[in-house]
Amino acid sequence: MDCINKLKQELEPCLREYKDGDLIPVLQKAQEIFGWLPDEILGFIAEKTGEKPAKILGVVSFYTQFRTKPVGKNLILLCQGTACHVNSSAEIEAALRAFLKVGEGEITPDGKFTYNNVACLGCCSLAPAMIINDKTFGKLTKESVVKILNEY
Repeated sequence: MDCINKLKQELEPCLREYKDGDLIPVLQKAQEIFGWLPDEILGFIAEKTGEKPAKILGVVSFYTQFRTKPVGKNLILLCQGTACHVNSSAEIEAALRAFLKVGEGEITPDGKFTYNNVACLGCCSLAPAMIINDKTFGKLTKESVVKILNEY
């Protein structure tokens, strides 16, 4: 796969700077280059860093910033934490599903969106909240979600 080989070459400078146990910058760079973290890349990182594959997978699965499946052009992270839950995040998710016509973790047919539920975004005062790419939206309503998505 030429894409994988290109990623490996682009990742080499970051791997040369790797310091024992500091996996997050390496994983961030790999995901920045490829868009997600396929098993082959995780294995390559394990080989180059000397870390056990289980440790790398543990880091990847712990942090919501990392993806092990491809996503659409715009990644929506919908908070389902306590503050968002009590402020109707279920209604926001229903509005997302109705607009996107896909379930959680799926890519829309046009490739524009993927949405994932996350345990907490850390912006409880904005509940209910979501992030699209790097932009945070809060105090959401069903209507505001549709308006925001139409802008993308």
